[in-house]
Amino acid sequence: MTGRDIPEQYLDGYARILADVSATGRRLNREEIESRRILGEQAAEAGYGLRALVSAHLTAARAVRSPGPGSLESTLAAVQQAVDAFAEGYERAQRLAVRQEEAARREFIDDLLYGRSDLGRLAERAERFGLRLSHAHAVAVAEGPVAYEEGAPVARQVERALLARFDNRSVLLTTKDGRLLCIAAGHEEEVLPYFAKQAHAATDGGTVAIGRPQPGPGGVVQSYEEALNALELAERLGLDEPVLRAADLLVYPVLTRDRQAMADLVRGTLGPLTTARGGAEPLLDTLTAYFDSGCVAAEAARRLSLSVRAMTYRLERIRKLTGADPADPAHRYMLQTAVIGARLLDWPARDL
Repeated sequence: MTGRDIPEQYLDGYARILADVSATGRRLNREEIESRRILGEQAAEAGYGLRALVSAHLTAARAVRSPGPGSLESTLAAVQQAVDAFAEGYERAQRLAVRQEEAARREFIDDLLYGRSDLGRLAERAERFGLRLSHAHAVAVAEGPVAYEEGAPVARQVERALLARFDNRSVLLTTKDGRLLCIAAGHEEEVLPYFAKQAHAATDGGTVAIGRPQPGPGGVVQSYEEALNALELAERLGLDEPVLRAADLLVYPVLTRDRQAMADLVRGTLGPLTTARGGAEPLLDTLTAYFDSGCVAAEAARRLSLSVRAMTYRLERIRKLTGADPADPAHRYMLQTAVIGARLLDWPARDL
């Protein structure tokens, strides 16, 4: 849109002010400045671009005839005052619109995740944000070293990156409980991995969990809860992957579904480690590193900053205490399952 396309109403009184200033050499008074701010707000609310509006002001200023050569400086000063006040009002309206949009987005997310609105009304509001609740959606949750709020630099940085790449896609980015949330249509498989990459970089090494695509209005909630559970599992298990997929972690909820059975397995298999010098924790870390490294003792030793000889000694000590050999395939599954259970149940720090 060019300056010529701007309606005259947003330049109301502008030429008269410039003509008077040019003739008298005075500055704009308070009422005149406020009138420019109000017109700037109205133009922003109407959706006109600031560049075209400034161009219209400059074009109108050229049409003003100065009565003498000495009035040029005062006229230019008046143009600067008027345009500055107009831009201030324009930006004020934009900030208000952004805050209102952020508030509406947070309210929608809260109602969606906690079921505070009827389904029909919720579906109507969802379409405003580009979501169709009848389709499948997936949710990614990013957690960083500090809490993130709506409109914070990190959230804006990630949002700009997403809009630049997926401008025409159904994507909703918001914050909740200090985390970044991204909701995308289930068939848009590129969106959430890209969000994860941007969020990990922007949060200075934060962790991102991606829930599975789930159908229907409750799908967003289910995918969101899967992502939260993945973050919790990562913390309890000490997983250091920057991106976690709920689909890859499904085995862990299965293992803990019968908590009492898992507690019995941990106590029965790993309980003897508590009698070791230094307690069970060092030997439990040894088993974790050994299984995570594919049962390669040299790699496990490197991860624990131990010599291979020290690592071999620890594995032998575990075999003697538990009666199960980590290197024996017949014993390995039981030991590894017990180790996972110990992490999930926070053993031995917590009694079972």
